[in-house]
Parts: sequence; C-alpha cells; structure tokens
Amino acid sequence: MPNSKHSDSTDRFFQIDSWLPTPTSTRTASGAPGPGYWQQRADYNIDVTLDDANQRIRGTVAIDYHNQSPHTLSYVWLQLDQNIFKPDSDAVTTAPAPSMHSRVEFNAIRSLLARSTFEGGYNIKSVTDGDDHPLPHSIVKTMMRIDLPEPLAAGASTQLKVKYSYNIVDSKIIRARSGYEFFEKDENYIYEIAQWYPRVVAYTDYTGWQHKQFLGRGEFTLELGDFDVRITVPSDMVVAATGELQNVDEVLKAEWIERLETSRSAEKPVMIITPEEAKANETSRAKGTKTWAFQAKQVRDFAFAASRKFIWDAMGVEVEGEDNPVMAMSYYPNEGNPLWSTYSTEAIAHTIEVYGRYAFPYPYPVAISVNGPVYGMEYPMICFNGPRPEDDGTYSKATKYGLISVIIHEVGHNFFPMIVNSDERQWTWMDEGLNTFLQYLTEQEWEEDYPSGRGEPAKMVPYMKGGGQRPIMTGSEEILSFGNNAYGKPATALNVLRETVMGRELFDFAFREYALRWRFKRPTPADFFRTMEDASGVDLDWFWRGWFFSTDHVDIAISDVRLYQIDSGDPEINAEIKRQERDKKEPSISKDRNVDLPRRIDLQPGLKDFYNSPDYDEHKVEESDRKAYQKFLDGLEADERALLRRKTNFYVVTFRNVGGLVMPIIIRIHYADNTSETVTIPAQIWRSNSKQVDKLFVTEKEIARLQLDPKQQTADAEESNNYWPPRLVPSRFKLYKSEKSKNPMQKALKPDVDTSEAEKKSEQPKDEKESGDKKDGDKDGKPEVKTEARSAKGSSGEQADETKSSKTPHSRPKASPRKKPSA
Repeated sequence: MPNSKHSDSTDRFFQIDSWLPTPTSTRTASGAPGPGYWQQRADYNIDVTLDDANQRIRGTVAIDYHNQSPHTLSYVWLQLDQNIFKPDSDAVTTAPAPSMHSRVEFNAIRSLLARSTFEGGYNIKSVTDGDDHPLPHSIVKTMMRIDLPEPLAAGASTQLKVKYSYNIVDSKIIRARSGYEFFEKDENYIYEIAQWYPRVVAYTDYTGWQHKQFLGRGEFTLELGDFDVRITVPSDMVVAATGELQNVDEVLKAEWIERLETSRSAEKPVMIITPEEAKANETSRAKGTKTWAFQAKQVRDFAFAASRKFIWDAMGVEVEGEDNPVMAMSYYPNEGNPLWSTYSTEAIAHTIEVYGRYAFPYPYPVAISVNGPVYGMEYPMICFNGPRPEDDGTYSKATKYGLISVIIHEVGHNFFPMIVNSDERQWTWMDEGLNTFLQYLTEQEWEEDYPSGRGEPAKMVPYMKGGGQRPIMTGSEEILSFGNNAYGKPATALNVLRETVMGRELFDFAFREYALRWRFKRPTPADFFRTMEDASGVDLDWFWRGWFFSTDHVDIAISDVRLYQIDSGDPEINAEIKRQERDKKEPSISKDRNVDLPRRIDLQPGLKDFYNSPDYDEHKVEESDRKAYQKFLDGLEADERALLRRKTNFYVVTFRNVGGLVMPIIIRIHYADNTSETVTIPAQIWRSNSKQVDKLFVTEKEIARLQLDPKQQTADAEESNNYWPPRLVPSRFKLYKSEKSKNPMQKALKPDVDTSEAEKKSEQPKDEKESGDKKDGDKDGKPEVKTEARSAKGSSGEQADETKSSKTPHSRPKASPRKKPSA
C-alpha cells in the first residue's frame, strides 16, 4: 500500500497515446505503414558544370514530380538551400551576437567578415515546364513555390525545369556542409558539392509541405527517386559521386579501369589512382573538359566531389542478398596520408557489415568517403570527412579515432536517414540519435576499448544533471545544446534501453523490425515508439515520457535500510537477546557521571527488597512461560514450526528518486561472507509512487553493503548516494600560485621588457581560459565567433570536432571580396 506520507500525484507511467498522432490507414497503431500509406516521388535529370576558374556552379535540373498522394496540388515547393549564404538570409539575421572578448581568433573574424560579403545564393535564370513554357514562381528565402498551370491530380505527374547558378563557398573560411578548399602550395582545389540543385520539398501525410526555412541545423526532408546526372569538369579532374559511373571508358584511364575491376574481389583496398599519380596530376592544367555521367536509383539526394589531387582506393564488400559486392571507395589528397589509405575504406567496409546486422543489408552499389574541407557530412552513397595528419605525416590518437568515428557515422547515415527517410528538418534525433547509437555499437566492434565519444551512459551524466536543457522531442532549430540533445542523449537512451530495460535480444529484434518496416519510407517518432513496443511486447511509454519528452535526469538514492528477523517466540531465546541488547547499550552521559553519587538505599539497607537482590533477573524465564510457549508450538503445523526456526533476514531498503526520471533499480548486494549478487528491479516498481519506494530483500545471509548501478548503466547522476553504508566519493582539486603582475611604473621604466606570460594569461577572458582547447565548431556546435547556424554538420561535425586538429587550415588569401562573375 503506498505510503501516504510520500504521496505522488504525478503518473510517470501515463500512457502517451494521447500525445501521439491518431493512427490511420496510413500509419497504424502498431507503428507499421498502413494499407493506405503513400509518399511522393521525384526523379531528377541534371546537367551541371563546375567552373574551376571562378568556383561556380551552373546547371539545369529537370524534375519529374509524381503526385502519389490522394490530394490535388496546385503548386510545388522547392528547396533553395544555397540561399542560406545570402548576406540577408535568416541564418545570418537571426544569429545572436558571437562571443567577442578581448581575444578573438583571426580565423573567426575572417569568417565573420567573409560571411557578410560573400555573394552567395541561387541565381534562378528560368523556371519552366517540360515543354519549356515559363511557370510563375515565388522565391521565399530558402524556398521557391512554383505555381502549376493546372492542378496536379492524385496519381498524376508533372515536369519542372530550373536553370540556375551560384558561387561555391570557401568552406575553410565560411563553415558549411559543402564547398571548396584551396591548396595554396600547388594552387589546386578540392570541391565537395552538395545542396547544389533546387530540390523538391517533401509533401507528407503528417505535415503537408515540409517547407520550414533552412536555418542551418534542421537538415533535409526529401523525396526518393532516380537520378541521371552529368557533371562537366576540367578533363584532368577526378569525380566521385552518388550512384554508379555510366561512362567508365570515356573518363577513366585504362589502368584505372583494370585496377578497379581487381578491387572488386580484393581482401584489402586496392589503389586505383596511386599517390604518385595524384601528385603528378596536381601539376596539370587541362584546357578541355570531361563529362562524368552517373546514375542512382531510389535515393533522396545527390552529391559529388571533384579534384586533381585525389588518390583513389577501393575494395569490394560482400553483402547479404546482393549478387555483386558493394564498392567501398575513398578519395583523398596526399595530405591525407598515411591515415586515409590505412583507415578510410576499411572503416566504410566495417560500417556496412555491422549496420547491416542491426538494420538491413546495404542496398546501394557504392559507398564513398571523401577527404576535403567538410569535417563530416553525409549524402546517399557518399560522405565528406575532414581529419588529416600533420604536415609531417604524424597524427594524434584523437585524430586517428576521430577519422574512424566520423567515417562510421557518416557512412552509417546511409541507413538513417537516407534509406529510413526520417524528417531531419523537424526531428534531428531520428537520424542523428539513432545513427550515433549504431555508431557506438560499430566502434565497439572495431577494437577492444575503442574510445567512443558517445553511447556510454556515464558520459551523458554532466549534461543530464545540468541546466539549459530542452527535451529530445524539440524541433531542430530550437535545441539548446545540439550535440548532447540530438546525438548524445538519444544514443544513450537507446543504449540504456538495449542493455538495461529490454535486453539485447528483444531490443535488436524490435529495432531491426523498425528499420525493415520503414526503409525507403518516411517514419515519424510515433512510428518508432510504437514499433519498438509492438515488436518487443514491452510497455515503454514511461521510458519515452522520461527520456524523450522531459528533461528529468536519473538519480536514484539509497536513503534507508532496515533489518527485520523472525521472532520465534521462544522465551529462552528472547530473554538472552534482551540481555545482550541491554549489555551492549551505551550508558547515557548522566549515568556515567552519577556512578559515584551517594545512594539512600545504601544508607538505609532496610529499603532493599527482592528487586534489589543481585540474583534478580528481569529477563528470567518462568516455568509458566515455557509451558505457554510449548502449548503454542503444539498448535502449529510442522511447516509452521520450521518457519519459526529459520534464521532469515528481511531487509527493507528505501530508494528515493531524486532526479525524477524513473528507471530500473540495479543493486549489487555484498554479503558478509564476501559473496555478492546483482539484482535488477524493473522500473514499474515506481508506478504507485515515483518519488520513494521500499523494497524487501529476503536472505539467509547478512548483508554487509549495497551499491546502486555498479556498472554505470543507467546514467545515474550522483554516485555518492548510491552506497549503504554511505561512502565518500572523493573529488580532487588543484593548487596554483598567483602570479604577481607587473605594475605600470615598472613597465614605464623598462619599456623593452615584454609583458609576462602570466599577465597575458590574466588578461584572457575567463570563459576562454576554461575552454581554450575548443576549436570553432566545438562539441555543441558553438564556434567562438559563429557565422552560420551550423556548418560541418553537427552529426560528426559535433561529435568529431572534439578531436579536430588545431592546425590552421590552408586558405586562399583574398585582398577583397570576389565579384560574382557573369553567367
């Protein structure tokens, strides 16, 4: 019966069905797509030219838009993502003031100034239908509405064509998800091109047109379709892209084709373009061009990379159910070695294999990792990854594992959200959180003790117990601590769900069921929540409520332990127990001090009677007591008499929920005989009172001590209250000696004496001194001077920027802002 003294009116096990969308024939109550499920389709035919002289893209995109919804549409929305680089874009005008202290990095100011003058954004030259008839259109910041000449009925298709151009951003100066990097020493570029063509906005059953403006963090919600793309570049450049190369004989050298064929069955990566060939190619400057033709089936986006500097290696990866191996391939400059030739393609292969076990077999023909200016960003079949060694070829441990982790993460995004096509514009955690969780599992299969940045519950404790939080179920642009909220916390939640709440077997089955149900479809959070419960048979509403809809944290404490034992009723035993208790009792201070007081009874012996006799024992057992006890025994059954003789300990332990987030109670019991056991109590123990609960432990052994969450598997925020008897958990502090700064008179008398290093440090702003090791784009996506809402992608950008090299990047010197060339 609940203790009324600790009544709890909050129902932590409230069923969240009323918070979720009502099931329909499109999305069922089980979390599966229903018989009426639909989604739109967009097929693209694109011709584009990369202008290497002016760092500019110009092209034409033709779109076959298929209205597979039951609705009639009078217009179609396109995303114009490049418009985020316009000086007056919402991403710029709504950005809060950067951190401007007495010390600001040169790169930060360069980025800030360049951002305000860069002539970015699309130049839309024409918008027409399939017959080249002009179509009325309106540009609304990063979106464009095309008005159709007549309504597009359900089941019908229409053709749209857009001619456009834009200036490519220098993403070493203005941090971005794509752009170019200039190498001053050999005057070459690496181009990583994405968000480079007008793309159809997703039209869905749950939100209609998903045309929230692009501010930088909220990524993309796109329709699946087929792509035919022709990319024209200088003839000495090498191109890597989404999809399969269609004109191999026209663009590749004979020896490259031969090596590529060999790599399909190779057990380790094969060099298609060697470092020596790439080095020689850096010196070329072809006057002609080549057009690389690519085709991609059933993808939601398309990206490519181009450079003269690329080394290219490849190997085939066998995938369940596929007749041909998946080609894992890496493109990188000599500046990326020896790291890239050792780890990149192997990391791709490893990711495909491990993710395939937890989700579904990788369905695409290629998987590519490219080294360039973008630290970490994903697109179908291709991703951009940044870590490089130092100029002398050496690298830190952080750089090595940063590279492996960012490749795992970005290649993993092919599964979530490129195939399980969730809405990143609205729910970042559905791709970043799920992917970070699988990244953690994949890292742990790379090597023992892999230094994973996220996934272990203990690593999420500081964030969860701190302030400034919003629930995981927060819109992408409103999240306060992007890396922790969208990546770390959901990944931790899934790890806790797998290891502690559901168990690996149940979780893995349900998670794979979710992936299989929704591959090449568009799930919502409700579909994930419902599928995990439907496939496992476990009620998890309390878990979603606490981890995803609240900012509560885990902090369970042992507040009291009480011991109870069976009273056999035997007067002899009870008398002896009372004597022992009396003898062990510490006398009061008054009794101690009253020992030598004169006593009247000693002055008047006649006052003494039976009770003052030394033979008197207040606990003496009388014969009548023995007879009464025997009579009691005679009235019992044999099993009842046996119970009276049992030496059983009944321990009642009181647990308090300090943090508010209900979780299973995991307690390790250490016995006096030096044995121990770990007991897991399901979270439902809190269902009547989520603040405090008593739990009974029955044992023949004596309990010596108790410990909560011994393996740190629940993200419990406070270790000091996890022990009984209480244990001190020490913290450490450092001693320092204050340096005496030089006084103004002393400096005036000795002008040649430089300011002391100690004084320089004392002038540094406090927050810079405390976080001086952070680079622009730290783990929470907050650069020192921020010029864009989010750039080299929070996913890995935020996960991997923690290990980013401090080396100043090569940048092309500019005397003045570059004027936009004529088209």
